[in-house]
Amino acid sequence: MPLSSFDRFGQMPPASPVVLSVPHAGRDYPLPLRAAAAVPTEAMRPLEDRHVDAVAIAARRHETLFVQQRARAWIDLNRAEEERDPLIDEGARPIATGAISAKLRSGLGLVPRRAAPGVAIWCRRLGDDEVARRIVEDHRPYHAALGEALAAARTRFGAALLIDLHSMPRLPGATAAQIVLGDRFGQSAVARLSHRLETAARAAGLRVAMNAPYSGGFVLARHARPRDDIHAIQIEVDRSLYLDAALDRPGPGLAQTAAILRAMIDAAVDDLLDGSLMNAAE
Repeated sequence: MPLSSFDRFGQMPPASPVVLSVPHAGRDYPLPLRAAAAVPTEAMRPLEDRHVDAVAIAARRHETLFVQQRARAWIDLNRAEEERDPLIDEGARPIATGAISAKLRSGLGLVPRRAAPGVAIWCRRLGDDEVARRIVEDHRPYHAALGEALAAARTRFGAALLIDLHSMPRLPGATAAQIVLGDRFGQSAVARLSHRLETAARAAGLRVAMNAPYSGGFVLARHARPRDDIHAIQIEVDRSLYLDAALDRPGPGLAQTAAILRAMIDAAVDDLLDGSLMNAAE
């Protein structure tokens, strides 16, 4: 396994007020995962935000970008440390029934129990020490580095925005959104920033939805502090926009999708650098 489970592109402190995160595109399936899995790695790919890191890498200029390399089946960086699944994890602590998240109930906790409906990942239960090691070696370092970058960007530019990039399957319906922006219903970013990103995506001809069906997960909850001028928005991109017809490899639409993401970043930078966003959440 690599010494670090994520790659960082760009400098520290960041050269832009926008920091990018791609937590679910990892394609490294460590040997301990494969040894304990009941299915081949190909069966775990539905958990991946397949090659959306290629979109982020093509779109970035001066932004600092973090890309997780370990597969989401190993550990999900968009879940809290406490979201451990008692059905597979010996170290899971009891959670009150009303406090169990829908994701955890469906098998998509800190360590996912299933790769797709009806596809169980693990052939055995996982020891407390196994999951704890993943938290210490993978989950905490990623979030620590991301938090450090956002704090440094906020110090340098007066305000910062985390764009947490994901991909989604095509939503049902001929007029369904191709981009879903999530700001936790206004809790993780001021409305003005969300609207700037939405306007940029619509100007490129894409259909856009806000907070439905994805409003943002743990990454936003952990890092967003609008009252301290650190904002966070999740972007979900329809995979058919940038993958091939088999939805497996980067396709002919990748360059255009990256250009649209670039336009969204530029729109956010314009607002962040003009100074009027500072303390806008108060």
